[in-house]
Amino acid sequence: MKKIMLALLVSGVIYADQQPVPFDQTAYLWSRTFAEVMQLANKKHYKIANLEEAMIKAIDAFLSHLDPHSSFLDPKTYKLMLDQTSGQFFGIGIVIDNTRKPKDKYLTIVDTIPDGPSDKAGIKPLDKIIEIDGQPLEGMSTEEATTKLKGQRNTSVHVKVLRENHPDLIPFDIIRDVIKEQNSMSFHIKSHNIYYISLNMFTENAVKQIAKLLQQSTQKPYKGLILDLRNNSGGLLTAAIDIASLFLDKGSLVVVTKDKNGKEIERYATKKDPIANNKLPIFILINNYTASAAEILGACLKTHSEELAKKDPRNQKSLVFLVGTNSFGKGSVQEVIPVSNNCAAKITTSLYFPNNTDIQGEGIKPDFEAERTFPPTEQMQWFTKHYGREKALNNYIKTSEQEKETDKKEEAKKSNEPTRWIERAKEMLQTDNQLREAISLINLLSVFQGLCPDKVCNRTKAIVQLKNSHITHDKLDIEEIKL
Repeated sequence: MKKIMLALLVSGVIYADQQPVPFDQTAYLWSRTFAEVMQLANKKHYKIANLEEAMIKAIDAFLSHLDPHSSFLDPKTYKLMLDQTSGQFFGIGIVIDNTRKPKDKYLTIVDTIPDGPSDKAGIKPLDKIIEIDGQPLEGMSTEEATTKLKGQRNTSVHVKVLRENHPDLIPFDIIRDVIKEQNSMSFHIKSHNIYYISLNMFTENAVKQIAKLLQQSTQKPYKGLILDLRNNSGGLLTAAIDIASLFLDKGSLVVVTKDKNGKEIERYATKKDPIANNKLPIFILINNYTASAAEILGACLKTHSEELAKKDPRNQKSLVFLVGTNSFGKGSVQEVIPVSNNCAAKITTSLYFPNNTDIQGEGIKPDFEAERTFPPTEQMQWFTKHYGREKALNNYIKTSEQEKETDKKEEAKKSNEPTRWIERAKEMLQTDNQLREAISLINLLSVFQGLCPDKVCNRTKAIVQLKNSHITHDKLDIEEIKL
């Protein structure tokens, strides 16, 4: 039984102890069957409404069946994909959940692009789009859904979203516009003298943005850098290599690709001298939405830091640590190959190995695990406000200072000016426990570097010292004391 299952998993068309049927022979046999069905449909079907759309879906079904990342791009989708990777396209400006399955009845919005159409319209992270222009998303592929959201500039798309703690569906009419490529967002956390960079996609422009920030940050001394790759679903491989070049020595291996037989196809290494201060620690934030090119960069920087610790234990350069939760685990490479009728086939052709590290299906494990916690729901906030506190009671006694504070809050409510994205981002970071975890670790590491530098002189030693001194999400060893 085990032998039969293995044979079926390998080819899908053979039985135990039989030779696999050659691809060409199988393709010929079933292509003939497909052609027969086409002729029957033409002859017998009551009314074929759109043969071209049916053919596109049939080819896409074949490629999608091979693996989750292969697909067929119709002319419209292919053109939009080229526009998006080149840096400018017309859409509504959202980051979507890359784990969505075709059978899902909604499209989860992970984040909105700063100052984009959705951001301005009031769409929020974790909203779920269930309908686009009157068409439900059930049974619709992710690429088909995202294509419907894109279109000509200044045209409107009508969506309905499901929002947590909201009883009804919320309708939005969003005007498509140019999605400017603001792929990074950066702050100086002045209270701790730490720089923070958030990167949501790997594109040509993202490289320029991060390089510019790194150059600015070298003008003054600071404790460390936090690189936020959470919710980053990837992008261009060349961009990941160029960003790695900003941190690693020239000629450092970034990633290798291997074919289905495990044979190495290509090696990608850095081609420029770094501009980042490699004596300062880098803490990289990751989560289950960190995928593809983002995993290449994270795993590459981590493994180079590990190798340096082994080669020269006293070298205090390139201290790289990962904080958050396990990454997505997409180690496959897709090639977009143009075909006839202005279409393209997106086909998985190989696997990539960041600095020769296997991440396919496994992802990158953080050095310091920290689950993301979110602010209380509206229901919980309401309950806390109205129960269990003195101020929840009717006619409770207010001091003069409390009365002044109440007046200030009332005045603030009267101001209905929209909050700028950058201010909203600051507010979100204030309640970001994973960010605070990274800040605490940088501060602790800075203390150790001053008091006992030998104990944190490389990545390996630093992890041991930090874990011994910092309460992480690792399982606690708890023993009962019998009294």
